[in-house]
Amino acid sequence: MGFWRRFLIFGWVSLRGGGGACVPLGGSRVLVCRRQLSGADNETLKQRRMQIMSRGLPKQKPIEGVKQVIVVASGKGGVGKSTTAVNLALALAANDSSKAVGLLDVDVYGPSIPKMMNLKGSPELSQSNLMRPLLNYGIACMSMGFLVEETAPVVWRGLMVMSAIEKLLRQVDWGQLNYLVVDMPPGTGDVQLSVTQNIPISGAVIVSTPQDIALMDARKGAEMFRKVHVPILGLVQNMSVFQCPKCKQRTHIFGADGARRLARTLDLDVLGDIPLHLNIRETSDTGQPIVFSQPESDEAKAYLRIAAEVVKRLPPPLE
Repeated sequence: MGFWRRFLIFGWVSLRGGGGACVPLGGSRVLVCRRQLSGADNETLKQRRMQIMSRGLPKQKPIEGVKQVIVVASGKGGVGKSTTAVNLALALAANDSSKAVGLLDVDVYGPSIPKMMNLKGSPELSQSNLMRPLLNYGIACMSMGFLVEETAPVVWRGLMVMSAIEKLLRQVDWGQLNYLVVDMPPGTGDVQLSVTQNIPISGAVIVSTPQDIALMDARKGAEMFRKVHVPILGLVQNMSVFQCPKCKQRTHIFGADGARRLARTLDLDVLGDIPLHLNIRETSDTGQPIVFSQPESDEAKAYLRIAAEVVKRLPPPLE
């Protein structure tokens, strides 16, 4: 009779305490030996488990020509993540004109970058059969939106999505970039894991509104990055306050300082606050992001300050 069958037939045994004592299993002759693991044994067991778990993971390989990758993520959709990613990329370039910046949209199901960056068309292929990014406002852009029709839904299963992500990561000729800003899809699913496991990431920026519901998911996003060992540069509190254009009264529509409280809980920094302002929405919808079209506005300056905070927290670039 096998061990597990005996176990089910004759009952269970508590394995608490003890050194090398043996306890009879029910009325059978099978003995279960108990042993208290030492600290060194525990550490060895943990390392062994990590080795087994990592066997099936792909080895991280840098994107050719890209020095630093910054991912912009959110636990929840509709919090302004893509708007933040676009204006962050433009702000990085505006703060230092000597830096080359790219923007990669891996939100396969809902790509926003083509509209926000006022780009249309299909990428050309290089002599080495790599896709060339489309360029606008000095930013090199690549998105699934360039590869499918604008109104066509992407109705794909997981394996097809993973194949598309692999192509966006490995089959694009970026040239030489100092920063590649990656607009991630909302949530903590397959795409996020695929990106973080395939390429080295310099840091993550998490976007959330101050609303409690959004903060719950933002926390999950932060915990995911910690589990996959991606440095979190900080949180961006989007739609932090609305100021009436007529009476100038300020209203915290989504709550006040929720992201700051979450940041303290997670021991993270708040990179900056972005107000809820009509100009940000209008410029995004017309494909003229506010950092480019209204660089002297208070809203654009908020993005410029966030970009400066991001650069401060980045580790030294890979050579």
